[in-house]
Parts: sequence; structure tokens; C-alpha cells
Amino acid sequence: MSVIVEKIELPGIGTRHDVLTQSGRRIGVVSHRTGEREIALFDIDDPDASSDSIELTDGEASALADVLGASVMLGQLVGIREQAAGLATEQLVLPATSPYAGARLGDTRARTRTGTSIVAIVHNADVIPSPRPDTPLLAGDTVIAIGTRAGLDALSRLLTVGPG
Repeated sequence: MSVIVEKIELPGIGTRHDVLTQSGRRIGVVSHRTGEREIALFDIDDPDASSDSIELTDGEASALADVLGASVMLGQLVGIREQAAGLATEQLVLPATSPYAGARLGDTRARTRTGTSIVAIVHNADVIPSPRPDTPLLAGDTVIAIGTRAGLDALSRLLTVGPG
């Protein structure tokens, strides 16, 4: 399913990006030259008439983007689970006693050893999506992985006691 996004230059104001929903609604994001932004909902019968708009602070815009992005990511993960029988996701906490606490992700050779993919690492409140081999692993980090049940069990053992 493709999504239609239209870019409209607003002389003297900035830019408006409109998303046309499947139900025929138009939602616009106006980015002002001043850095301000607002969301506008357009009348279904008149796509040029805004029926409502909401100004967003930097924090509000960031929070809205995070919420929308997270919900899309979770929906995609659910879709992957439904499409790929036998594939599971798991969150594993790296114990302080792990031989990899203080090491780099690549040092685990997790994909080679277990056949799983580590798709994110959560460190305190920070999420590191698609971590690189040089991403540090710290005790207490949450490792988010996708793989078979056997692979995820092997990853759990690897992160807890190391190879062997």
C-alpha cells in the first residue's frame, strides 16, 4: 500500500506536507520558517480549508514522532511474526556477570553463533536501533533480538555465560 504525501510551498510562511489517508482525509504538517510547526486537519469536502490545527512545541513534535515511529515499528514486528512462522522476538537483560559486559556487540559474534539478529539495545532510557558491531554492551542493557526459539535460547546462554 502506497501513501500519498504532497509537498506544498507556502510563500513567506514555510512548507506544508500533506498526507492523504486511505479514508480520504488530509492531514498536514506546516513547518514555518521560524522553526514553529503545526498539524492541520483539513475538511473532507474542501481540501484547502483547514477544519482544525494544533501548534506543537519542539518537545511535543518530538514526542509525537516517537510515538508514531514506535507504533509503526511494533506493528511491523507483529507483522513479521505473523508472516514468519517460528520467528520470535525477545528482550534479554545483560547480566553484570556476563563476559560481554563492557565489551562490544561484535565481540559476541551472536549472529554467527546463534543465528539470531540483535535489532536494538536499550541502555537506561536510550534506545539504540540497528546497533553496530562497535556498539558497547553494558551490564543491565536490554538486548532486543529476533530469531527462532532455539536461537534465542542460545543467545540467552551466550550473553549469560559466554561461548562454550
